[in-house]
Amino acid sequence: MTSGIEVNDSSLPLRRDVKMLGNILGDILVYHGGVELFEKVEKIRAMCKTLRNEHDRDTYPALKEEIAGLSVPMRKNIIRAFSVYFHLINAAEQNHRIRRRRDYLLKSEISSQPGSIEAAILSLKDNYISSDIIQNVLNTISLELIITAHPTEATKRSILEIQKRIAGILKSLDNPLLSKKERDRIEESLFNEVSVLWQTDELRDRKPTVIDEVRNGLYYFDQTLFDVLPEIHQEVETSLKGHYPEHEWKVPHFLRFGSWIGGDRDGNPNVTPDITWETLQRQRRLVLKKYKAVLVDLMKRFSHSTTRAAVSEELIESVIKDEERYLTDDQKWNIEGEVYRRKFAIIIQRLKEAGKSDIGYKSSEEMLEDLLVIKRSIYQHHPVHHELKTLQKLIRQVQLFGFHLATLDIRNHSGEHEAAIAEILKKVGINQDYPSLSEDEKQELLVKILEDPRPLLLLHEDYSKETQEMLQVFEMIKRAHNEFGKRSISVYLVSMTQSASDLLEVLVLAKEAGIYRLHTDGTFETDLNVAPLLETIDDLTAGPKIMETLFKLPIYRNHLNKMGDQQEIMLGYSDGSKDGGTLTANWKLYKAQLEINEMAKKYQIGLKFFHGRGGSLGRGGGPLNKSLLSQPVETLGQGVKITEQGEVLSSRYLLKDIAYRSLEQATSTMMKAAANVLKESEQGHLRDQRWVDAIERISAVSLRKYQSLVFEDPDFITYFNQATPLKELAELNIGSRPMSRKNSAKFENLRAIPWVFAWTQSRQLFPAWYAAGTGLQSFAQESPDNLKVLQEMYEEWPFFRSTIDNLQMALMKADITTAQEYTSLVEDQAISDRIFGNILEEYERTKNILLQITEDEELLDHTPNIKDSVHRRNPYVDPLNFIQVELIKELRKDEDPDDELLTQVLLTISGVAAGLRNTG
Repeated sequence: MTSGIEVNDSSLPLRRDVKMLGNILGDILVYHGGVELFEKVEKIRAMCKTLRNEHDRDTYPALKEEIAGLSVPMRKNIIRAFSVYFHLINAAEQNHRIRRRRDYLLKSEISSQPGSIEAAILSLKDNYISSDIIQNVLNTISLELIITAHPTEATKRSILEIQKRIAGILKSLDNPLLSKKERDRIEESLFNEVSVLWQTDELRDRKPTVIDEVRNGLYYFDQTLFDVLPEIHQEVETSLKGHYPEHEWKVPHFLRFGSWIGGDRDGNPNVTPDITWETLQRQRRLVLKKYKAVLVDLMKRFSHSTTRAAVSEELIESVIKDEERYLTDDQKWNIEGEVYRRKFAIIIQRLKEAGKSDIGYKSSEEMLEDLLVIKRSIYQHHPVHHELKTLQKLIRQVQLFGFHLATLDIRNHSGEHEAAIAEILKKVGINQDYPSLSEDEKQELLVKILEDPRPLLLLHEDYSKETQEMLQVFEMIKRAHNEFGKRSISVYLVSMTQSASDLLEVLVLAKEAGIYRLHTDGTFETDLNVAPLLETIDDLTAGPKIMETLFKLPIYRNHLNKMGDQQEIMLGYSDGSKDGGTLTANWKLYKAQLEINEMAKKYQIGLKFFHGRGGSLGRGGGPLNKSLLSQPVETLGQGVKITEQGEVLSSRYLLKDIAYRSLEQATSTMMKAAANVLKESEQGHLRDQRWVDAIERISAVSLRKYQSLVFEDPDFITYFNQATPLKELAELNIGSRPMSRKNSAKFENLRAIPWVFAWTQSRQLFPAWYAAGTGLQSFAQESPDNLKVLQEMYEEWPFFRSTIDNLQMALMKADITTAQEYTSLVEDQAISDRIFGNILEEYERTKNILLQITEDEELLDHTPNIKDSVHRRNPYVDPLNFIQVELIKELRKDEDPDDELLTQVLLTISGVAAGLRNTG
């Protein structure tokens, strides 16, 4: 089972790996299913390739007849064969990325890999960026990546782990010094892993619980992030010292990871205060376990004796005092002269008792100080220019991860807060109908409550279950601050923020839990950032006004002052795209940042924009470094947060080398962009006003086109529901939360993830490109010069280039021929023909204008690796799509379908997801 596709020479090793894996899979198919299975798979694959390469329409009926004639067991094995092949390709492609990076490292004396930290610092030096500017950049930039449990990872953890092992084996086979026996042994291991993969269930037998999702998220901290994050910081410091040796560099902690898993309550009733508390405990247990492992290793290494080394008096005094205070005689290190080991024994024991007894560390800062005592001592007798990297790495890890591992954000819907506030105000006799108040009246009432130091609440039993749970959330946050430190939960996000009162309501609830505290002398304390989430097109447009209203309120301004005069604002990519189309949504997001940033300057408030991007193109997905470049560069220096969701976690952070590469690309992008903004000569050259005017007009036309179909065509939702596997997706056990808010069937309550996931499965990828072509073409046709303007924007404006490249990727992954098969699922063929005809026409229009803008012959000509990957996969995705359509027809016409039929539909969904690599 091999691809046989011709690709560029740089991917020859990848082709070799794919061919080898395909041959192994073929042998396994013969062993488990006989020659008949192997030949059926090959025949269907060959027919799909003929359709692709020769556009032979006569092959279609023959292919459908072949699929229809499959027995149930044979059909299931064929689905699995193509799905397993994608898991193998994914492992091979990940290893090839590592291989390419390794090749650059071997040639590092000649050239640096583009996007590396080394290349970024060299670029800064070549452009005469001073060390002072770079230090200023490091002091101001901040990138926080927030892992979420958004249900878009269709691949089970056990399969991901097999992929990881296969990638590791392929890496071992690249070693040119292997003997024949060693190579044979490794190849045998590879065969065994593929055999295990074939015999592993692809589908989860139940929906994951929130704690399952927490466990999955912690896996990435355990396997890669705990080590990679400090290594990125160390690489920045090492490169700077090499290229700017005259400067004494201090590299702050500009790169961190946080989490939503266990804290995201929006639409997920399973995330309770108790679950959030358990999440925080699990995070602490993991980070303490990781520290202990490093400390045990350091204890083995630090065998220095006071008879050979002049350790510091500070260290000796601390050991004598702490042994007496914290250790029993049998816990002490029994060799008196090995002072470092004595100190490590103390640290390890106190770490074991953290959170359990008075002996344990109360905070990570206490442990950090003990490590710094060791560091100060060691450099009294160790050469300063030969850094003890393991110790320094541990110090950096403690500074990055504390005892909480990752800051946990809490999120909930604005309507939930309003309902709780309304009930509380009614119970205490302040207002009988809070929701009916005008926005100005709400603000006036909430400010009055915040300015009153007296509590508002009656006893909890006087409130409904929903309000009691809301109050318990804030009480839990207060407890978490006391138990795990204030970094454990520092931001509360308000979904569907539509007015200033939505944020003030959260502050009132925080006040009742003692997180926001007003004292009788007028002073106050506040320990929780409150951040709006602007999601819909209307909310993005209203965003600047909402924020300015808050900035003008003295009570809110004082709150921000306690937060370091910085406001976090989250931007939702999913609902905006669902609301107005991808091109309009991306422009509205960009424009909102510009307007809010400009307004905030008047109030001397710094902004941190939090980008709620998904993995798929229809939800703001794309490479991390390109996501950063596509933002207004003047906002990057103030701090950026980005969500890392679903399948993005496994594609970026499953393997350490790929995690490192992704994060170094993001770091180099941030450094270069922020440095250029700070460099005086670059001011005023961020974007041309002609480009802004152009995209404004393009966006308006695109919005009208999008909404005329999605919201004004009465048959569109029928088409969507029937021409995609939306209904069947609900049975795929990939997330703990419902597909719709409020479990409603209304379009506005459908979450963006199933919206995008369903369109992706049907190969239409509608949310990722629809209506963009109409907007771009209308502008190009207004004037003979306008096409040149678009080409100039593509060459010189990172935002526009990223937008166009993502549109190209979407069209490349979409397949109109395959998509047409799904139209047969629509009951009314007149509706099907009309709406699909509209989509097809827009597809061709979009493709033509994109090729004119990029001046390429084919889509993605400038990124051959990605283009080759899509071509490599298509002949194997197609049969899964064709089988899926036939199975769904059968499933939907049977009032009581058997479980096996549904299982096979879900297997095709999982396989297509693996083949296309991003889903929802």
